[in-house]
Amino acid sequence: MTLTEEGRNRVAIEGVRPEIDCGRFAIKRVTGDVVEVEADVFADGHDGIRCRVLYRHESEPEWREALMEALGNDRWRGVFPVSVLGRYRYTVEGWVDRFLTWRGDLRKRIAAGQDVRVEALAGAELVEEAAGRAEGADRDRLMEWAAILRAEAAAEERNAPALDEELAEVVSRYPDRRLATRYGKELAVVVDAERARFSAWYEVFPRSCAREAGKHGTLRDCEGWLPYIAYMGFDVLYLPPIHPIGRTFRKGRNNAVTAEPGDPGSPWAIGAEEGGHKSVHPELGTLEDFRHLVEAARSYGIEMALDIALQCTPDHPYVREHPEWFRKRVDGTIRYAENPPKKYQDIYPIDFESENREELWEELKSIFLFWTGQGVRIFRVDNPHTKAFPFWEWAITGIKEQYPDVLFLSEAFTRPKVMARLAKVGFSQSYTYFTWRNTKEELTQYFEQLRETELREYLRPNLWPNTPDILPEFLQAGGRPAFLIRLALAATLGASYGIYGPAYELCENTPREAGSEEYLHSEKYEIKQRDLNSEWSLKEFIARVNRIRKENAALQSDEGLHFHATDNPLLVCYSKARRGGADAVVVVVNLDPFHTQRGWVTLELERLGLEEGVPFQAHDLLSGARYLWQGRRSFVEMSPESTPVHILRFRKRVRTEKDFDYYL
Repeated sequence: MTLTEEGRNRVAIEGVRPEIDCGRFAIKRVTGDVVEVEADVFADGHDGIRCRVLYRHESEPEWREALMEALGNDRWRGVFPVSVLGRYRYTVEGWVDRFLTWRGDLRKRIAAGQDVRVEALAGAELVEEAAGRAEGADRDRLMEWAAILRAEAAAEERNAPALDEELAEVVSRYPDRRLATRYGKELAVVVDAERARFSAWYEVFPRSCAREAGKHGTLRDCEGWLPYIAYMGFDVLYLPPIHPIGRTFRKGRNNAVTAEPGDPGSPWAIGAEEGGHKSVHPELGTLEDFRHLVEAARSYGIEMALDIALQCTPDHPYVREHPEWFRKRVDGTIRYAENPPKKYQDIYPIDFESENREELWEELKSIFLFWTGQGVRIFRVDNPHTKAFPFWEWAITGIKEQYPDVLFLSEAFTRPKVMARLAKVGFSQSYTYFTWRNTKEELTQYFEQLRETELREYLRPNLWPNTPDILPEFLQAGGRPAFLIRLALAATLGASYGIYGPAYELCENTPREAGSEEYLHSEKYEIKQRDLNSEWSLKEFIARVNRIRKENAALQSDEGLHFHATDNPLLVCYSKARRGGADAVVVVVNLDPFHTQRGWVTLELERLGLEEGVPFQAHDLLSGARYLWQGRRSFVEMSPESTPVHILRFRKRVRTEKDFDYYL
């Protein structure tokens, strides 16, 4: 920019939000969302300022605009919609509005009784300039106003245009932006399918889906589970890896170092003579069986999620064909995975810094593209934090260019900054620390961090109370009430959540040993047989919770979460509501799986669209019970066995002319 240009572009633009790492990374939204952009926009002196958000989908050559409104103290806000999958660009532009300045000053002079004939002529010039940028009827109307301002008429008649809101509105449509300042960066929004925002996941091992005990289940057997999964209200069916399992150093039951004859091995030990990451384990069936399962699931409104673990067994074809893709030890052998003192001889990590990394990266990306070709649109990625950040950014960007509806779930229970970086580089959703947040204080602090910091712009939490790898202590110790409590928390604190089933609904909670989070007789290493119709099952409770989620829009977003005060630390209360308190849902949970807890809940009524002093009916969507509440404070008593959770909708009392009360 030349010195002359710098002197004429007087508007400054600062503090643009949302902006991630100085514009290095994109924010995230789903189709149908809006993006709210705020910025400090100001200039020297007292001139009037106008500004706008410029936005466009990357497939569009031209910018669209959304005017920004003043919030006070030089802060402005603009809103634009995102309706198409893919990537949008946005930025901010501001300019000195000479007509706005003139009009404001003129009105003050008129109010002070000053002679404004000269100022009226200056205004006429500005209106004529706007007419030169206008067309049709607007142009003609502007010229008429300019003529009035120039006329030798009575002051009241001549000054009328300065007070005319119509003139201001028409001129605003044709601004002079020749000296506008544009923010120095184009920021990005990645727009995903709606399922990235709201989903309920169910994880199942297809090899455990056989009807007969002792048999290896197939993908066709897994199809038989679809009515059961759909009945519980899940809309994502997540399968662990379905590829051939290696035989060299195969792990036995309970993660034994040596497998016994007939042990099936871990699905995450990928690769055998039958193939690698683009093959189906022969005992599960064929590629055609998998495609059939994908389509059958969709007929139930269920999307398939497939686990991709970028690691290999010593038997994987990659090891034989491309040994250069793996790190070598000093003795020349391929280095297996280690977490000292633990050794994982059955797993070879991939070397993302390989000298042949271009060929390697293309091949790894092609794994995802292969399965998208089979109809998969959701991938759960195993341990992405042990692979290179640049690979994920490159691969996810490239895959989504071809398939913008593809979603990626990051399975990375690791350090906070690493989890955040994975979300920034492109992962659509992330596992979280919810699994280990049990107390009221822990839950409140963690979810306020997720919703009230910059994380909300790019990290979408997916809450899991258990996984095949993690049987938390709370579930081990708390019995059936603990499973009820954690399911309700996961399903209502987060818009997306998942369970590892049927271990969850059958309340399996025996650890391998004291102090361990591993399951005894873990399904990772053996085939299980379960009774889905057990009277012990939580399937009816889960089905009710998922139905409530689908019937209440406030539970379908992570926005609007707010914690309310309780006088008992073992009771937590929070609400979910859309803007303005619309469709508010209040959840109260007894966090103690052993004892009845009671106490006072203090609601912030204004967040719920309720009025002080007006009675309202609290309808428990889980039990169907109805309670008459009034005021901010209400008393609750909750048994862990029968009523550990309230999910409440409120109805305001309305009195008719005949003094008949009803609730709306």
